[in-house]
Amino acid sequence: MTTISEQATQVRLAVVRLSRRIRAEKADDRVTDSQMTVLMHLTKHGSMTLSELAEAERISAPSMNRTVDCLETDGHITRTPDEGDRRKTNITLTPTGEGIVTATVGVRNAWLTEHLRHLTADERATLVAAAEIMGRLVTA
Repeated sequence: MTTISEQATQVRLAVVRLSRRIRAEKADDRVTDSQMTVLMHLTKHGSMTLSELAEAERISAPSMNRTVDCLETDGHITRTPDEGDRRKTNITLTPTGEGIVTATVGVRNAWLTEHLRHLTADERATLVAAAEIMGRLVTA
């Protein structure tokens, strides 16, 4: 019988490996993982400030600024002054950025769908149940 600590290690390693494998599936390989994460945040939450993005990723504002600079240079985001507070800048997805997110989500879902096809119905049901449980862990 394995201990809870050993089980935690097994789950952590499996989640990390699967996450890395899925992240490797991108519509545009020139977009880094950190850049894709920013694009995904903006897709989910809408316009955000640099500080909000840095906090969401738990990195420094200067580090986030470098990531956002690259995304802006490539035309994936725009920066606009905040109407209420001119000291703030809002970062928003462009149609190009939205397209990369949409295409990447499609590529990732296609990859996972193809690999799920090789599992039994019971194995897929177990993974769906595990996904629900992992979702609860994240919000705990």
